Parts: sequence; C-alpha cells; structure tokens
Amino acid sequence: METRLAIPAGASGGTAFKVLGAISFAHFLNDTMQSLMLAIYPLFKSQFHLNFAQIGLITLAFQLTASLLQPVVGYYTDRRPQPFSLALGMGCTFLGLLLLGYAATFPALLAAAALVGMGSSIFHPESSRVARMASGGRHGLAQSIFQVGGNAGTAAGPLLAAWIVLPHGERSVAAFSVVALVAMAVLTGVGLWYRHQHRQPGKPAQTQALPLPRRHVAATLAVLLALIFSKFFYLASISSYLIFYLMHRYGIDTEQAQYHLFYFLFAVAAGTLLGGPIGDRIGRKQVIWVSILGVAPFTLALPYVGLGSSVVLTMIIGFLLASAFPAIVVYAQELIPGKIGTISGLFFGLAFGLAGIGAATLGLLADLWGIAAVYKLCSFLPLIGMLAVFLPDLRERRHARVVGAAG
Repeated sequence: METRLAIPAGASGGTAFKVLGAISFAHFLNDTMQSLMLAIYPLFKSQFHLNFAQIGLITLAFQLTASLLQPVVGYYTDRRPQPFSLALGMGCTFLGLLLLGYAATFPALLAAAALVGMGSSIFHPESSRVARMASGGRHGLAQSIFQVGGNAGTAAGPLLAAWIVLPHGERSVAAFSVVALVAMAVLTGVGLWYRHQHRQPGKPAQTQALPLPRRHVAATLAVLLALIFSKFFYLASISSYLIFYLMHRYGIDTEQAQYHLFYFLFAVAAGTLLGGPIGDRIGRKQVIWVSILGVAPFTLALPYVGLGSSVVLTMIIGFLLASAFPAIVVYAQELIPGKIGTISGLFFGLAFGLAGIGAATLGLLADLWGIAAVYKLCSFLPLIGMLAVFLPDLRERRHARVVGAAG
C-alpha cells in the first residue's frame, strides 16, 4: 500500500490524484476528531461541573495551539521540509484524544485540547504544501480536493458525538484514537511520496515571484485578510447559530432545524470542491469577486424571507462563500512563491481563529440584542468584498511576463 502511494502515476508531472485523495482523507479524519472534541462540551460540562468560562478556556487552549502555531510551523518547514511531520502531528492528536478519554481533572482537559490543536497546527500547513506539490499545475483543483475532506470531517464530528460519545461517556473518546492511528498510517505513505519528490533529480525550478513591489504585496495580503474576516465571521453566524435562529424566527423544532443546517453544510462542501477548479479556469480574482461580494444580495435578503426561501438562500450563501477559500489560499501562494507553508499556515490559522472569535462575539451580541438582530447585522459583512477591486490580476501579469520574455 505504501509503495503504491509513494510513487503515484501522477508524480511524473500530472496531477497525483492518489496523493490528493490520501491527503483529503487524512484531512477528513483530522477535522472529524477536532469537531468531535468541540461537540462533546456538554459532556465535559456535566461530568466536571464546569462553568461557561471554563468551557471557554478549553476552546482557548485548542485555538491557541491550532491557530497561532500554524504560521510558525509553515515558516519552519518552508526552510527545512519535513516529509514525516504530518504523521508526527497526527501523533499529537492521538495523544490528545487518549488524554481526553481518561482526563480526571480540568487541567488535564486543557492539556488534551492543546495537544489536539497542536496536531492540527502541524497538519494544515504541510498538507496544503503536499496538495500543491501533487497538483500537476492544477493548484485550485488540488486545494479544493484537500479542503473538502476537512469540510466533510467537520460535519461528521457532531454526528459521531451524538451517536457514540454522548451515549457511552468520556471513555469512548479514547476509542477515536484508533482513527488517529489510521490517519498516521496514511500520512506516513504521503511522507514517503513527499520525500521522493525532494530526492528526484532535475526537479523544475521554483516559480519566481511576480514583479510586484513589496508594498503592493503587503497591501494585497491585507485585502485578502479582510476578505477572510468577512467570510469566516459570516460563516460563524450560520454554522454556530442557524439552528437557534430558525427555531426563534420560524418556530420549528430542533430536528427540522438540523436538516436546514445539513443543507447548508452540504452546500459548503460543494462550494469548496468546485471553487478551486473554477479558479483554475477563469482566474482566482474572478472567483473571489463572485464568491464574497456576489453573495451580498442573498445575505441581505436572508433575514426577511420565509422558511422555504431561507433554505434556498442559505445553500446559495454556503456554496458561494465556501468557493472563495481555495481561491484565496492559492492566490496568496502565487502572490508569494516559495512561502507555501507560511502562507498556508497563516490563512488556515486565521480561519480557525476568526471562526472561534466570531462564534464567541456573535454569541455575546445575541445575548444582548437577540439572534434575529445579529443575523441582520451580519448580512452586511460580505460588502467588505468590495475590497477585491484592489487585488491585482496575477494571471494577466504572469501572461504579460511570459509574452515579454518570449519577445
């Protein structure tokens, strides 16, 4: 099995779909375990008699290691590639899950959460690098295949918590360490392929940076970070509070609201899968424009429509917003070639951090103003997408450089 993965058919220059499938599957397992931990907070709260502040500290311990360490890990591996760091990171998740299953004190829970976050901080930058290496030039497609695994895992975690952990108690969390072992085996095979790429003679030279002034690059990164802010704050309003909003606004029960959340998550997965290849075809900037600013009419209408229309709108919103992230990550990687790990760590870490901050902030505002008012306020966030007008078209600049060199 490892031999087949180590030298896939696409390694010679085409897209290495076996490697992309493996890294997407590992992403699914990784994010399943992360969302599982967050979904069993009610179990920890009752078993350890925690207050909401202590629950917040668990989230903080997880987010600090999962968000802040990612750019650091990416920066280090840009300088010193570590083919087997992916399996090592999953080992941190393995230890974290074991500790979660047998923790007897609150500090032990904090340590376990930090270990799970640390595993994530190692996994995301390096796996994004592997996706780009395996892309065969189809960078958006590769990034989408990689990311859709994470979307599926995020959706699966709460279901596993409801079916397995909540009925069987804390010890059942440790059983999921087997999932981490499976992921470690898969990532060891990916590491063998990764190492083989670095040992290949006559590798193509690294893409040279586009002729953009440093100040222009910094301004472009600032625009991308603002777009990430608008995207993940708005997504936090739906993923964290859609059920409560629907129950309050339309008077439906929890089960019916769960179906609405599933429709939204399905649309997010579809948008993630298609956003990258569409960007390969029509350009990253165009996808970013349509996916973030183009979603504004739908978000502005959402608080004022009926239940049936809200299903359609949330699916359109989920699809469009999710299609932006693969395009943004690949755009940033092309903006600063040679810093794949640093850029991936920065944007994935920021996504984690903003999702957590957004959920906490919007929860506080919902307590003060009501959930309906929060949805009306958040509906304006996609208007930040107008900043995309300041993004340079990297594809046109690259084409002009090629034409100039040929002339």
